[in-house]
Amino acid sequence: MQSEDILVIGAGPAGLAVSASLRREGLKHVVLEREENIGSAWHRHYDRLHLHTTKTYSGLPMMPWPKDTPRYPSREQVVQYLQAYAAEHHITPHLGVTVHAVQRRGDRFTVDTSAGVMTPRVVVMATGYNGAPVLPSVPGLASFRGTAIHAGVYKNASLYRGRRTLVVGCGNSGAEIALDLAEQGVDVAMVVRGPVHVIPRDMFGRPTQHTNILLSYLPLGLRDAIAVATIGLVVGDLSRWGIVRPAVGPNHMIEESGRIPILDLGTVAMVKQGKIRVLPAVQEILPDKVRFAGGAMHPFEAIIFATGYTPDLGKVIEGFETIADARGRPHRFGEETGIAGLYFVGFKNPPTGALREIALEAPRVARSIRTTVRGNVAMDAVSGTAAG
Repeated sequence: MQSEDILVIGAGPAGLAVSASLRREGLKHVVLEREENIGSAWHRHYDRLHLHTTKTYSGLPMMPWPKDTPRYPSREQVVQYLQAYAAEHHITPHLGVTVHAVQRRGDRFTVDTSAGVMTPRVVVMATGYNGAPVLPSVPGLASFRGTAIHAGVYKNASLYRGRRTLVVGCGNSGAEIALDLAEQGVDVAMVVRGPVHVIPRDMFGRPTQHTNILLSYLPLGLRDAIAVATIGLVVGDLSRWGIVRPAVGPNHMIEESGRIPILDLGTVAMVKQGKIRVLPAVQEILPDKVRFAGGAMHPFEAIIFATGYTPDLGKVIEGFETIADARGRPHRFGEETGIAGLYFVGFKNPPTGALREIALEAPRVARSIRTTVRGNVAMDAVSGTAAG
């Protein structure tokens, strides 16, 4: 079996976990990474970011976090962990290689890359669901005279002091960036377009993730009944501050639309103190102000769009629409898809933790590939073309 027969695309947490798991199965393979370093997204994230999941359930296969790491590792500590993981498992990705197209041709793939064409039997996509930033089409954005960026390039509050700043989006990134700005004295507002669940990162002295893992074995309806009752008790009614709880439970919302609750690190307290204003959906952007749903207008000198990402896989994988949902995410995770030999790892973000999910998926995929590879070798041997 040649190393080029198995191709892993991406050298973030998912790609590294898959590579280590393949190596444990004795399978040669190649890892490609379009950036110049492993875990590139973690090099770019904003400065104050910490894992929202605990080190206990955020370790990759065969390597727990160091004991002296805090419960919620920092961005820098994640980078160091990924580098140590690659060294421990002898993972040497080909860096700076972009994959342009993946096409199934017979019993192999044709993979067009910036370094040439490859023809593997198996392809594992580990590029993650944050493939490309999403910027909304807002009337008047081009006329705005202030600064407008996507949250993906935000680093810290230093550039925003003394500037009225609007954060568009209230997912975990938007809520934490708004918190970061407020803590540094920036005049900040946050757009909350519709109902959203707010869940504290820790409840009753226990990480919410740990509770979610225990509840994950229960039926969806029962999980949501427990979650809604607990949120009502701990968080309460935030509607007077412009944050309305959805009619459906948080787990149902994740399953149905992929919308993740706000994991609150202190944003709600800042909202209640008036240090973060909550505003409705943006209707129009003017040169020096923004018009919101209902007609109100407020002046701003800076806008940060925390409007999420798309995996952007349809542009790369031929036939992707046949194995994807309406949000552009694959139907199957951690197993072979409807395209023979194609796997996805790291495209799921459940309430139990994305890194925990990667640690479960990667070994499962490696075992599946081992079985597939053995079958291919047997067939090649019969036909007299066994690979070395």
